Amino acid sequence: MAIVFVAIVLVLLLTHFAPDLKRLRNFSWLRGWQDQGAAQSSAELGLLITLGLPVLLCLAVQLALRGNVFGLPSLVFGIAVLFYCMGPRDLEQDVEAVDKAPDSDRRAEVVQALKPEEMSEPLPFRAEPLVEAAFTAGLRRVFGVVLWFAVLGPVGALLYRLAHLLAYVPAHAQALPAAQQSLAQKFARLLDWLPAHLIALALAIASDFDAVLKTWRSYHAAHPQGYWSFECGFLGAIARASVDADIEAGDGHSVDTTDALVELDDAMTLIRRVLIVWLAVIAVIVISGAVG
Repeated sequence: MAIVFVAIVLVLLLTHFAPDLKRLRNFSWLRGWQDQGAAQSSAELGLLITLGLPVLLCLAVQLALRGNVFGLPSLVFGIAVLFYCMGPRDLEQDVEAVDKAPDSDRRAEVVQALKPEEMSEPLPFRAEPLVEAAFTAGLRRVFGVVLWFAVLGPVGALLYRLAHLLAYVPAHAQALPAAQQSLAQKFARLLDWLPAHLIALALAIASDFDAVLKTWRSYHAAHPQGYWSFECGFLGAIARASVDADIEAGDGHSVDTTDALVELDDAMTLIRRVLIVWLAVIAVIVISGAVG
């Protein structure tokens, strides 16, 4: 677990301070695997081939390196795979670009970098959709990858990223047969379910517990498909409530919950707090293991 913690911290620093390295996150090779999977008559078998072969290769390398040279090869491999699967863009820099936009036209343009991949219409420059988009980006760019890396190692990070590319990124999703694309979206939602709930739990700690709990209950009361439906719309509602509560409490140095820039900046502040809570929990697990 210590290797996992070190890899996560180093990759987060590398992603933030060396944003130009995002060009290394090239998944063009995935189309070749997609062509093999698309030729299958069964949607399940086709998706299994597209996802399974790269993941199995990653798992083989991961297992082969385990326990060698004091864990150094595993650390290097973990850093490489985790960095490759993050992002692809740095969320903080995208938010900073919105803040520094010289005029409203430029701001409306740069804010599209926060838009979810499956969203066809432009992201409106309004408080609520911006907060939701920021947390969705945080989930898909950082938290989802980090969680499955922490649980399964490099193979978990790769599985998460490939699933989301096939489910949402048009260049990959539109190349899939309809049945495979639908299955990929269901699988991506399944992988998002656990990190989305852990983000909500961390928000309860890092923001307003009562606001998070009340919004959680209200959302599920209004959407009675159940807690186990693997639907993550609750995260946007909880994010908006947390940001509003944070601003109204004066933590955002403003009480205007309709100002899009104020809400977006506070959303980024809360995302940083959630990340700190996650890292603190992982650090405690590492220390507990070392003491044990």
